[in-house]
Amino acid sequence: MRPKVTLTYAQSLNGCIAARPGERLALSGPESMRMTHGLRATHDGILVGIGTVLADNPRLSVRLVDGPHPQPIIVDSQLRCPTDCHLIQNPVHPLWICTTEQASSERQQALERLGVRIIRIATDSREQVDLQQALSALSGLGIRTLMIEGGAQMITAVLRQQLADHLVLTIAPRIVNGVYAIAQDGLICPTLQQVTQKQLGVDTIIEANLTWAL
Repeated sequence: MRPKVTLTYAQSLNGCIAARPGERLALSGPESMRMTHGLRATHDGILVGIGTVLADNPRLSVRLVDGPHPQPIIVDSQLRCPTDCHLIQNPVHPLWICTTEQASSERQQALERLGVRIIRIATDSREQVDLQQALSALSGLGIRTLMIEGGAQMITAVLRQQLADHLVLTIAPRIVNGVYAIAQDGLICPTLQQVTQKQLGVDTIIEANLTWAL
């Protein structure tokens, strides 16, 4: 069992989410940002990779609309999460971190003293947190609906492992020469069904259910 997964992110017209790896690039306009916060409020949990935490220092909370805050979760194979980040110092819920069995026990203890919940997960073939097992563990902890916000490595991994059920894509009217949201390596992507498209400010929002070929 795993949670129902919504994959959401903002990209440029040509499919990039950042100009350079590890650097934040704001693409969403205010209207689409409010939509994203509203979407967060409809999910039990919200998950990002450690790269997003290091680049953006996000709060992963609901601030622009009324609604409940989802449980913040990060995937951090080596427990690199900074102890001074917003998710630890200004939490809406105590942070959960999915990490590997090989991650430092001393680092785990330091994070746990700050209220962080560490969830040890087996590694995949790339020596990273096995996402399928992580989602199964989260389901066992009561996460029935999960919103995944990226970045590029997480987006690609979720699509590569066919773990997303629904897509909410914000397309900003910009062209960026930089980091593509999805790896350009022949990745097999899903079929989009029940596709809807709308305009929010200057951004185009595409929503679809995802189905995977057997």
